[in-house]
Amino acid sequence: MGAAAAAAAAVDDSRELFGIAELCREFAITPRALRFYESKGLLTPQRVGATRVYTRRERARLAIILRSKAIGASLEEIGHFLALYGDHGEGRVRQLRWLKERTDAAIAELEAKRGHIDALLAEIRAINQGASARLAVR
Repeated sequence: MGAAAAAAAAVDDSRELFGIAELCREFAITPRALRFYESKGLLTPQRVGATRVYTRRERARLAIILRSKAIGASLEEIGHFLALYGDHGEGRVRQLRWLKERTDAAIAELEAKRGHIDALLAEIRAINQGASARLAVR
């Protein structure tokens, strides 16, 4: 993206602003949660007087934060992921590579857990069937 396009995007980004109440309502979070993400450096709202306002970029970052939390990412991992993006999206490929590695690892971990759960279920079912068979004889 050239300098003129980046400047135009920055101007366009500031046209659509969101208030704290609006984002909290949209994402079903509390103002305290939003301020927490700010305190961790994950969000950096602009100030208009004493009021915090959020750009579309900050709104998108909040969506990423919440989605990442939902899949178990730590705040440190989320911060790293967001930092990879860069100021103007120049790090998208790095971000996607990191995301691929992270999700590959998560998939492998969950599949291993599923294998363990399947083995436990088989064992518990066998115990249950044995108990049912003994009760049927009585």
